[in-house]
Amino acid sequence: MKRRLALLVLALTLSACSKKEEPVAAPNAPPAASGTTLNVLATSDLKDIEPLAAQIEAATGVAVKFRFGGTMESTQEVLSGSQADVAWFANAKYLLSDSAGQGRVKLQEKIMLSPMAVGVSESDAARFGWNKPDAKLTWADITKAAKQGNLRYALSNPATSNQGFMALLGVVAAAGGKGEALTAADVDRQAISDFLTGYKIVGDNSTYLAEQFTKLQGTRANAFINYESWLLTLNASGKLREKLHLIYPFEGVTTADYPFMLLNDARRADYQKVVEYLKGDTAQLWLARQTLRRPMKQELAQQVADILPARGFQVELPFSPDRQLADGLIDAYLNEFRKPIASTFVLDTSGSMQGQRREQLVEAIHYLAGADVSLTGRVAKLTNREKLWFLPFSDRPREPVLFEIPGGSPVRKGVAPQADTDAKKAELQRVRDAADQLRMAGGTALYDSVLAALNHMLEQRKLKPDYQYSVVAFTDGKNTVGRNLDAFKQAYEQLPEDVRGIPVFMVLYGDAAESDLKQLVSITGGRVFDARKTPLYAVFKDIRSYQ
Repeated sequence: MKRRLALLVLALTLSACSKKEEPVAAPNAPPAASGTTLNVLATSDLKDIEPLAAQIEAATGVAVKFRFGGTMESTQEVLSGSQADVAWFANAKYLLSDSAGQGRVKLQEKIMLSPMAVGVSESDAARFGWNKPDAKLTWADITKAAKQGNLRYALSNPATSNQGFMALLGVVAAAGGKGEALTAADVDRQAISDFLTGYKIVGDNSTYLAEQFTKLQGTRANAFINYESWLLTLNASGKLREKLHLIYPFEGVTTADYPFMLLNDARRADYQKVVEYLKGDTAQLWLARQTLRRPMKQELAQQVADILPARGFQVELPFSPDRQLADGLIDAYLNEFRKPIASTFVLDTSGSMQGQRREQLVEAIHYLAGADVSLTGRVAKLTNREKLWFLPFSDRPREPVLFEIPGGSPVRKGVAPQADTDAKKAELQRVRDAADQLRMAGGTALYDSVLAALNHMLEQRKLKPDYQYSVVAFTDGKNTVGRNLDAFKQAYEQLPEDVRGIPVFMVLYGDAAESDLKQLVSITGGRVFDARKTPLYAVFKDIRSYQ
């Protein structure tokens, strides 16, 4: 089999894996005049570069303001005509894989590097012989280990995040053996199925996944697939039960090159000033030392030899330009290969939800049930084989109402987006109709209702263990009826141990008590999503990335 593999030379004779103390930042420059700020839309995995903004302004006189979002939502924003002046992604291969994306980006410059790697708990790496100096593990080996249960990993959602998508693409590219010539029809469906057998911790961003992996290392998962920089940072944090041994698949990996992309041509001069600074020695060394991403300049390698592992030559797995391949992979992951979702939506129908708040809740549910045809809407839509229960509550929790999305038509070869069947359309309409029929009255028995949902999910998991279970709870106010938070905690402690595998995602809205909701998710897993300043439908779409 012939493959076109590009060699990315990372000739870095480097060792160790810990960050140095943060250097003193350059002094802030005087505030820029109104309207002169360079607005940068960055993906969420770049939040660790935010302190660099002050140094950029001090060195160039250009004030920079970062705004962070998920990979898919940021891609959609650029395609829709973002008001941002610049976009900064881990990579822009998906964005630039069609003419629409190419037309939005005026210039781009690669700023730093971080290859994909598989971080495995050191004891397991030693037990399976994966840490031997001459070990040349391939994506096929990793897929086989996942199928056999020896590799149980955390990975960001392949449908919504760059890291997850690139890992999945690495598996199919290596299995297909065609490199850039790989098409949607060539995808090895068995390789996808085998690889995803080991997928145990799902999330949308690396920060959340790192928190969950830290809690569950050695029990639910023994590996974390992510960019090298994140894995090195986690090793250096001192929070892990044991450090991770990094594996770089022998036949090739995808490397994030963090393109800094000009969207607003009117800001070209400021963009070029910032690029010149980011590619200069000062910024490159700051980025290497503070974020553990590799410098673009090879001659700077020796200056960061104390914090990055030696790599030598690294094979770069090429990205197929076939957009149908990318869209087909995402659709197949969501609707065919991933562990199907089973979730209970705990919906506040108390009296305070009347009026606009009810309208926004109904709109959000409509969007999940197919009313949103945007890129992120297609990703967030209820998927084939999914089970969803509505559990409305006010003074007390009501009986859960089941909606079951049917599977699609069988696919024998390759991947391709599938149109909804008539049966799926009918069930999605049932969901929308049920949302329309929600009526608001009474008090707020939040904790009783979340507890009822968890018990319901535990019962369902006994019947159908092959689903990914979660609870999504929405409230616009403080608990007024039934058990309080302390009583909920006591009741939760009495539940079976495997309830810890059912995260609770809380939506903060209206007058809800933020501190109480954060306490709740701290013991149940999951996280709090703030819908006070973000449209409710956008928050519900975010939650879907964690399910």
